[in-house]
Amino acid sequence: MARTGYTLPVFAVAAAKAALVHLQNSDHSLPSVELDLLPGNADIPVHQVATLETTSALAVTLSDPGDNLDLTRNTPVWAWVKISHRQDQALILEAGVGVGKTIMGEAAIYDYARRLFDANLLPLIPADQTVTVQIILPDGRELAKRTSNEAFGILNGLSLLGTSGISQPMSAADHLEEFRADLQQKASKHPNLVFCLGSNGQQVAQRLSIPEEVIVTTGNWLGALLVEAGLYNAQSVLLIGYQGKLIKLAGGIFNTSSHLADAKLEIIASAVIETGGDIQAAQAVLQAPTADAAHKTLIELRLADTVFRALAEKISHKAEIYVKKYANVSVQVGVILFDRKGLLISQDGKATELLEKIQMLR
Repeated sequence: MARTGYTLPVFAVAAAKAALVHLQNSDHSLPSVELDLLPGNADIPVHQVATLETTSALAVTLSDPGDNLDLTRNTPVWAWVKISHRQDQALILEAGVGVGKTIMGEAAIYDYARRLFDANLLPLIPADQTVTVQIILPDGRELAKRTSNEAFGILNGLSLLGTSGISQPMSAADHLEEFRADLQQKASKHPNLVFCLGSNGQQVAQRLSIPEEVIVTTGNWLGALLVEAGLYNAQSVLLIGYQGKLIKLAGGIFNTSSHLADAKLEIIASAVIETGGDIQAAQAVLQAPTADAAHKTLIELRLADTVFRALAEKISHKAEIYVKKYANVSVQVGVILFDRKGLLISQDGKATELLEKIQMLR
């Protein structure tokens, strides 16, 4: 059984809570803290905590994503906490060293992380005080170089991102039931769902102002979860994913794990021929080392827009047929494709309509 862990925001909040409790009672250094908004009894170990001045303290936790392949494993997460007289806000969050900032200079601390901070710290803050929390990731800048954060407009560090506090091995078969349970819960409240492939898909969804309550994590299990959406009366599913993963559906491959099947270059090459390209263009695609390189080749040949629009349409069509075949219901499927840098490269005709419906929930 693969072991689940927690996402980075959880350890940031745990460190902040430990530092605040220590400030309020210096004789009470917590070996762990329990956090609200997490399932079960979520006790997060506290590695170190110390008072710096009479009004400030520092606590350290270590990131543990479970068996997920996550580059933040064992990363120190520091929280510097300072108490002052009440200002406009009871709780102020700051991005310290290693926590990224957007191009506009805002801290890359997103909705779920902020809700987690609010739920766990606000009840501890007296009415006449303000608590300032600065999150510091000493290894954050170096780790960020191994991610696509900069392409998403997040500079100089990692983001506190996520729609859940639980970190799950996305490819593990024993987690399919958890994905299904999440989908069932969301489908019971929202008829129009969004399937996001990977953390990059979630970042694109946030940029598109898609509310978290309709986002479904799929791992590689797109086929099974599309059918599940149909069985639980979803009216539509908007698929948002990296083109090198999502275009596999255009070839009838509904589990996107590269260990099971690939054929992405062959699928793109086929689309080149189907849209009127010549054999030389198809051969150039087949010789490309990656799907992104194939896309760049088609840009140079002025074929990219036509080819990837056709692929998005085919993904939509094949997905709708797949749901009809196995669930015997009709579900409208829209498709948005992006590249490795998170730049949108194509979408089918249904995507705009579905996106407008979903954004209205904001």
